[in-house]
Amino acid sequence: MKISENWLRTWVNPSISTQELISTLTMAGLEVDGVEPLGAELSGVMVGEIIKAEPHPEADKLQVCHVNVGQPDTLQIICGAPNAREGIKVAVATIGSTLPGDFKIKKAKLRGVQSFGMLCSGKELELSSDHDGIMELSENAKIGQEIVEYLGLKDNAIDIDLTPNRGDCLGIKGIAYEVGVLTQTELNPIEIQPVTATIKDEIAVELTVPEANPRFVARIIKNVNIKAETPDWMKARLLASDIRCIDPVVDVTNYVMLELGHPMHAFDRNNVKDKLIVRYAQEGEKLTLLDEQEITLKNDTLVVADTEKLLSLAGIMGGKFSGINESTTDLILEAAHWDPIHIAGKARSYGLHTDASHRFERGVDYNLSAQTIERATQLLLDIVGGEAGPIIDEIVESNFPEKRKLQLREARIERLLGIKMDAQQIEDILTRLGMELERSSEGWLVIVPSRRFDITIEADLIEELVRVYGYNNVPSRKPVSEMSMIRQPEKKLTKLQVSKALASRGYQEAITYSFVDRESQQLIDPNIEPLALLNPISSDLGVMRSSIWPGLLKVIERNQKRQLNQIRIFESGLKFIPSDNGLQQIPVIAGAISGRRYTENWEAANQNVDFYDLKGDLEAIIEMTAAKEQFSFVASSRDALHPGQTAEILRNGQSCGFIGKLHPQAQKDFDLDEAVFIFEIDLKKLLSRKLPAFNPLSKFPSIRRDIAILVKESVTSSQIVDLIGQTAKHWLNNIVIFDIYRGKGIEPGFKSVAIGFNLQRSDRTFKEAEINKTLEKIISTLTDKLNAVLRD
Repeated sequence: MKISENWLRTWVNPSISTQELISTLTMAGLEVDGVEPLGAELSGVMVGEIIKAEPHPEADKLQVCHVNVGQPDTLQIICGAPNAREGIKVAVATIGSTLPGDFKIKKAKLRGVQSFGMLCSGKELELSSDHDGIMELSENAKIGQEIVEYLGLKDNAIDIDLTPNRGDCLGIKGIAYEVGVLTQTELNPIEIQPVTATIKDEIAVELTVPEANPRFVARIIKNVNIKAETPDWMKARLLASDIRCIDPVVDVTNYVMLELGHPMHAFDRNNVKDKLIVRYAQEGEKLTLLDEQEITLKNDTLVVADTEKLLSLAGIMGGKFSGINESTTDLILEAAHWDPIHIAGKARSYGLHTDASHRFERGVDYNLSAQTIERATQLLLDIVGGEAGPIIDEIVESNFPEKRKLQLREARIERLLGIKMDAQQIEDILTRLGMELERSSEGWLVIVPSRRFDITIEADLIEELVRVYGYNNVPSRKPVSEMSMIRQPEKKLTKLQVSKALASRGYQEAITYSFVDRESQQLIDPNIEPLALLNPISSDLGVMRSSIWPGLLKVIERNQKRQLNQIRIFESGLKFIPSDNGLQQIPVIAGAISGRRYTENWEAANQNVDFYDLKGDLEAIIEMTAAKEQFSFVASSRDALHPGQTAEILRNGQSCGFIGKLHPQAQKDFDLDEAVFIFEIDLKKLLSRKLPAFNPLSKFPSIRRDIAILVKESVTSSQIVDLIGQTAKHWLNNIVIFDIYRGKGIEPGFKSVAIGFNLQRSDRTFKEAEINKTLEKIISTLTDKLNAVLRD
């Protein structure tokens, strides 16, 4: 936001230079991006008086003007403006000066007559849009004075980069408060007196959405002169603030917004039917805005309407057909309080960003609406004349905000800042910031001013204290504390251990947004309605993720587009699942692989990764739990995964995640060039670990037995291994499936599985009879449970 330094100093004028003022603001958190000296482009433009104006001998529409600019000789200047005449004072660009747009003034000859300068219009000086004639100055203008001095343009435009929480500083008033506190300078605020109504005209106001708009202030002003000229001092201040001058009514509304920080709007009274109604738009309603853009409204958008039509987009921009125009004679001024939550994001959703929406989204002083109307009324009556009606101040008390009361403890201040501040100094700072204080046993009860939406907790008050006290004044101290080792439970893995294990297997950790675009989210979880953000950063980051996969897949897509042919990434974080019990925030870890299995070299085969590469990496993580037997991979199905290459991950029979190949359609939708394999697992269910226990090594020999069984294709290897393990129990030392055969001699739909297992006792050597009995029991169990047939 740009502000005029001269304007600011009319409110508070500390005895410091411009550079010191900039440094003071920046160190207090109101960072100054830059300072632009104003008026430099108008150097050489003087106040002059036309002494004589004669017709040009060779051109009917030109005049030869003799102009006094305070020099011994008058200047002869050729001018074609219809209002050039003897006796008026004008802006004269002398030879050698440069006008905005790098237009250099040189001596010229027009139709045979010499011209030694130029008489300027407001548009040529970029002071207004008027180009119908030359700029006429007041009779009191001093001949020979630089135009920048006469118009008050010799100024500095200070560009302040405000953080979103400091909406109170989006006006001269708020910044003046800050400067006054920081420099301990008395504030000199403008005096706003109520304007006495001279007519009885009123406009009815109907508030149908009081939770979003609990206050609406309006006033009618009749018989204004819309063709009046905006005062030069106001133009100069608006120009310094980077605001274009339009007409006196619009200029005043912009001026008051910049001065007090409270946006307002002016309607043409003759284009408003019956009354003003604040309501939600109907789905599909259309509104043509002041910039002539037509938008189609959604039903969650606030509007101001009359009984027949829409008038404005509430808190954002006015409508074209109720705006001020050249034929306007009667006005309705409006200043309302809009709840930030109901305005936030609405302008962006229509591709808009206005000065009003910028302020209302951050919060505007809810007690300032009536003063805003009074201030605008004062200025308008002085500039365009007219007759003011009474103020209509419609308030819904049950929805109107109340001032926040916060407890501030002296002990808490010292604890957070590490310094002890004097109580008198604390009271002085807070009082200068506009807060009301009541002493209490522990400190103070602080009543926060209505303009400070950012102060909601005790820590905010302490931040204000140290900000004004000065961060540089807080002494640097080395922390002193007793260090103690934190006990780490052995029954729990840490997320860091899992991350390091994945990194050791060639994975790179990714960090993506917790919010994603709705389209990507629906590709992964079409049956979950994600939590929508009220105020998204952008339209493509509008919902909270119900899985980490969308973010990882976008990372892979970007890397594939940059010709990376070996990608392994993982991310840990929260996924957000709406439920009947509220929003579930579930910590998970997810990984994805794509491309080559090995880095390209002369020895490695050119093979791409598959399901089992990812499963192997995940099993290496599961091994860290020392409870591998508790986990199983069961063929399953899941949205966005290939139906034939998907497994559900179970721990003790409970689902804890999924692993699989991305569905070809999802691969196409995410614009991926190669197949991707992904997993996601619940961290809480993964990280619990079984405590290791020592078993003495057996000194007796182990016995190996191999069998081959015929089973249906649907039988999985884990089923076979689990049944053998349950049957042999603690005697089973090792088990391996070393061959699977399909082909000659095997009926279609069946397969031959060869299994080897080792049996070993810890107390004595196995007897042959025990071995045979165990083997028979294993074969019997496989036959009963899986219809397996022992092969010869």
